[in-house]
Amino acid sequence: MLTLRRSNERGHANHGWLDSYHTFSFANYYDPEHMGFGPLRVINDDRIAPSRGFGTHGHRDMEIITYVLEGAVAHKDSMGSGSTIRPGDVQRMSAGRGVMHSEFNPLDDQPTHLLQIWIEPDVTGIVPEYEEQRVPEAEKRGRLRQVVSPDGADGSMRIHQDARLYVGLFDGDEQAELPLASGRRAWVHVARGKVTVNGQALSAGDAVALADESAVRIGNGEQADVLVFDLP
Repeated sequence: MLTLRRSNERGHANHGWLDSYHTFSFANYYDPEHMGFGPLRVINDDRIAPSRGFGTHGHRDMEIITYVLEGAVAHKDSMGSGSTIRPGDVQRMSAGRGVMHSEFNPLDDQPTHLLQIWIEPDVTGIVPEYEEQRVPEAEKRGRLRQVVSPDGADGSMRIHQDARLYVGLFDGDEQAELPLASGRRAWVHVARGKVTVNGQALSAGDAVALADESAVRIGNGEQADVLVFDLP
């Protein structure tokens, strides 16, 4: 069974320096029909103006993943981590028992486009963790490359939840299939471009939930950047 979540159905907030679309209920956007999907709680599609960003703020007991599409994000946190991530980088932070951090667009001549993802953990009160990984385009071209998992499979970053995130780039006749184990479900989010998922045509910002399906099948891409979540 496929359930669509179209881009224009998402919540939207434009703060001037931040233009954000919310797949699920977040901040002042509340929709009881879209509170999350399993442990997947937030997908925010953010565009941050040049030289602007989120000042120091706190998180607790959440797995936070940042996927940069354009521009750059400068990150600093109370764990002592500090770096600038760019397109092709994936960042993972386990907030655990509490962490403070800031996120800024360090560029003064272009906006930053990113996805910020929150996944509810299966354990609380742990020591906070930070990790980032470079994913070259060749590793996700025409395939689904695993970037986070509960067990570090395929060189992925570990999160504290039985959830896996795959990213892929698809154009032309490139295709990929991800089998889904019995009882598992999937959420597919199209970050950019166009693609077909299990026969359903999707465009940038669209998503589809899959339940009682044997696999996620991706094809007919047009400069598509796709995220696939394998969830309990």
